[in-house]
Amino acid sequence: MAAPIGSRDGAAPLPKIVAIDPPSAETVMAYTSLDFIVNRNNLRDCRYVEQPLDTQPGDVVLAVDRFALTANNITYAAVGDAMGYWSFFPAEPGWGRIPVWGFADVIESQHDNIAVGERVYGYLPMSSHLQVRPARVTARGFFDGAAHRAERAPAYNQYTRLAADPAHDPAREATRMLLQPLFLTSFILDDFITEFCASADNPSGARAVVLSSASSKTSLGLAFLLHANRAGNVRVIGLTSPANRAFVEKVGYYDTVVTYDALHTLDRDTPVVFVDMAGNGGVLRAVHEHFDAALRYSCLVGATHWEARGGAGRDTLRGPAPELFFAPTVLQKRTKEWGREGFDSRVASAWGAFVPAAQRWLKVVSESGPLHVETIYEQVLAGRAPPDTGYVLSLKR
Repeated sequence: MAAPIGSRDGAAPLPKIVAIDPPSAETVMAYTSLDFIVNRNNLRDCRYVEQPLDTQPGDVVLAVDRFALTANNITYAAVGDAMGYWSFFPAEPGWGRIPVWGFADVIESQHDNIAVGERVYGYLPMSSHLQVRPARVTARGFFDGAAHRAERAPAYNQYTRLAADPAHDPAREATRMLLQPLFLTSFILDDFITEFCASADNPSGARAVVLSSASSKTSLGLAFLLHANRAGNVRVIGLTSPANRAFVEKVGYYDTVVTYDALHTLDRDTPVVFVDMAGNGGVLRAVHEHFDAALRYSCLVGATHWEARGGAGRDTLRGPAPELFFAPTVLQKRTKEWGREGFDSRVASAWGAFVPAAQRWLKVVSESGPLHVETIYEQVLAGRAPPDTGYVLSLKR
């Protein structure tokens, strides 16, 4: 791993970032962003760089306050080239800035309808600053209209203005950034699976949903919803590691919890839907071989086991071919069908039920400074983050 600026390898102290304090309305300041970048071909290779920001009329500079780091962000990096995640926040050739969810404050605005001091929530890089070009500005929020983000899914380009967000609770910012983006994927998956499995005559015949990486936060959200909604009396089965089994059983969202090496103990004749959160080629093959014709649908969502995601030989797998699940596509479909308010209302209701349940097991760990960010990143990347822990980080020093 390349030594970051001011790392434990004895490099020089981090240079001071210019103009941390908000500028006056009459002054346009020069800013330098401190960026945490990773080698796109070797996620363990990471370092810090400083990038001057060149603001133009209409631009806004956000000071990144806090962001969440979970296994979901590792998925963004693992499939960054295939799914376009690296294009949200460009870096030097061969390197990338991993997208995260978090909160930021407007410290410079050259936009008439956005004021210095506003606080926003949305998709951010692991950086100290982000320059955006607001478009489609409303009281509720705005989109980043920068050219390099034009082809990306709208869900990732929108920033919520918290002053006009009735659901914003400053005391629950950590829970929101750690779980809400993942819960949205859980909600859309639950809706999709319910439609697939729980129609009046259940043409798929599926009687169970099997989730790999059962301790991941997206799996936990989906299991909670499936368990609560009881989609056609479909059972919820979690696959997990021996180290995480006790935790997964304790949360109470799964009807059955088995370790990966005990997959063979599951009834192979029960028609199932498989939701692959792990992205582990060996697990994917094992599930397909075990259930074979009883596997009604195989869905690829995450890559928490990113290092083992290849080698499944999907064209030779038994049962149905795995299909990639891209939540923004389904989100757009449901938004058209239900309307934006209808969709938001359904998500808010489900989220409101999930938060109290999640807060019974979620432990929030907050750390600040470049060295802490690097250390936590290494832990999450290596899969050493405890399943009940959520990391809230900041590059502030």
